[in-house]
Amino acid sequence: MSRMYLVRHGQTIWHAENRYAGTSDIPLDATGRAQAERLAAWARGAGLSAIHGSPLARAVATAESVAQATGLPIGQDGRLAECDFGIAEGRTMAEMDREQPDAAEAFRRDPVAHPWPDGEPPQAVARRMVAALRDIAAAQGPVLVVSHNTALRLALCELLGLPIGNYRRIFPALRNAAISEIAIRGNDTALLSLNQSI
Repeated sequence: MSRMYLVRHGQTIWHAENRYAGTSDIPLDATGRAQAERLAAWARGAGLSAIHGSPLARAVATAESVAQATGLPIGQDGRLAECDFGIAEGRTMAEMDREQPDAAEAFRRDPVAHPWPDGEPPQAVARRMVAALRDIAAAQGPVLVVSHNTALRLALCELLGLPIGNYRRIFPALRNAAISEIAIRGNDTALLSLNQSI
């Protein structure tokens, strides 16, 4: 059984404003840097064997704090990047309600059947995330994985056998730099903790 600590990156100014960041490369803000330092302090005593993360700057900066604290290298994997939100990138839900009310309403009803136009299909995000996590689990553990809110929620649904169309309801949000712990054995996944603040 491989244990994994799944962590959403630290806060950015867009996340503080509740904007869809997606594939936009937004750096950590002061709060996010402090969150990354708290994560690094926790990691010193966590017995980690590896760190893996998204190549987006906000995830890299979060993982780098842990790497400096533990002496472990970071394995970057593009499959761990956030979903591309298409026309919603850089906007808040309130802005989407004003600018694209039909798309916003359809997204609220079923974000998998009606993802944001020009964005990445959530099914594709779930598949690439789960493939990455299974590859990482097969190689080592315990491992820290630094990724993103929507990508992680979709992966959790897929790993736990939950309908991914319900990801926003089942997992309303993963807090910045909070830890969710899973255990993977073959095709089975157990959720050991969710959204634990450090």
